Amino acid sequence: MQKTTISPPDAAEVMGAYSHALKVDLGNAGMIFVTGQIAQDKNGTVVCEGDIEGQTRYVFESVQKILNAAGACLDDVVKVNIYLTNINDFAKVSPIRNEYLKNSKPVSTLVEISATVKKGCNIEIEVIAMK
Repeated sequence: MQKTTISPPDAAEVMGAYSHALKVDLGNAGMIFVTGQIAQDKNGTVVCEGDIEGQTRYVFESVQKILNAAGACLDDVVKVNIYLTNINDFAKVSPIRNEYLKNSKPVSTLVEISATVKKGCNIEIEVIAMK
C-alpha cells in the first residue's frame, strides 16, 4: 500500500501532525481521504464569518481544490461528513451540499458540534473519494 500526502499550495497551513489529504493506492483504484476543512484562508483568517452559506461554499471549494490536487473531483466523493455549530443552519447548508454533490450522491452524515478548532468557523466538512 502506497500513500501520498496531498497539500495544494494555496491551502491553509496545517496546524499539527496531519495532512490536508492522503491518497492511498489500492492497485486499480485510489482512495482519497480529505481532512475536515473549515472556512479559513491560507493565512489562517476566518472567511465569511457569520455567513454559513458563504462558509459552506468556501469549504466545498477548498475540498474541491484538494481533490483536484489528488487527481479527483467532487463527483468521486463516496462519503461526506458535515459538522455544524448550529443544527438550525441545516436548511441553509443542505441545498449547497446538494449542489456540490449532485453527481456523486455520497453517503452522508451531518451533525451538530459545540465548536470547530477555529473560532468563527461554523462548519467543517471531510470527505472520502474513490478514483
